[in-house]
Amino acid sequence: MKHILGFLDTQPLWKKEQFGLKQFEMPEIDLETFTPAPIPTKLRLGHQVEYIFKQLLEHSSHYEILAHNIQIKRGSETIGELDFIVNDLRFRESGTSLPSNKKLLHIELTYKFYIIDPSISEPIHRLMGPNRKDMFFTKMEKTRDKQLPLLFSKESQQVLAHLEIDVNEIEQQTYYIGQLFVPYNENIPSIRPLNMDCVTGFWVKMKEFEDVCHFGSAQHRFRESIFYIPHKYEWLHQPHNEVAWQSHLDILMEINIKHINNYAPMIWMKNRDGTITKGFVVWW
Repeated sequence: MKHILGFLDTQPLWKKEQFGLKQFEMPEIDLETFTPAPIPTKLRLGHQVEYIFKQLLEHSSHYEILAHNIQIKRGSETIGELDFIVNDLRFRESGTSLPSNKKLLHIELTYKFYIIDPSISEPIHRLMGPNRKDMFFTKMEKTRDKQLPLLFSKESQQVLAHLEIDVNEIEQQTYYIGQLFVPYNENIPSIRPLNMDCVTGFWVKMKEFEDVCHFGSAQHRFRESIFYIPHKYEWLHQPHNEVAWQSHLDILMEINIKHINNYAPMIWMKNRDGTITKGFVVWW
């Protein structure tokens, strides 16, 4: 259940509409009546997130999933994928007479982990993956300019016609959610118009994390804490105590091994007062 709770706690990167993209609003989920199906931990995290979202929509009385993970091909080549086509049942239940194009939704789901780099001047360009490869603005543009228009391709229309779905009756939305990480021990940089409620942790460079010589400084506090490197499938979880904690020295060795491969690991850090935070130690 930790992955379900972590997913539900994750906030959208913007509210309502920005960049020409309308955000899907997650319905309230009655967790008392919800029994999650096991999610294979060997799946890529992105596929695990899709699995979670699908289960939650299926449990909701608001939506009916008509199609999921629809492969769109041109000949033998896969040219893209449509994440979810759902029927919004609230209009049917209310008995309101509304245009049919308000009943069907095409939802593109995105779940990301971004650090915020204040050295970049433009706020919305400050979001990037911890390995400095996955840029928010690039992904957002790809969703808007490539993934969503794919719905109206001849190939998509042919596939959906077999499911008796008319693309002209579909409203497109994105559910773009994520966890953001700010520089350790610094002022939180602006990312307007994005949602600051997405901030869930910190990021720190290895030099600062390993330098424990300056007593009374932030570096000294790292030495006083204990740590855990979560598996990728645990990245969604709220940090908790049910893990094997390690000392600063031991975790340094593990982080160094990951940095050799230019991989920035997530860490959970438990402080002397018992509070637990999460962050990334970057290699660059």
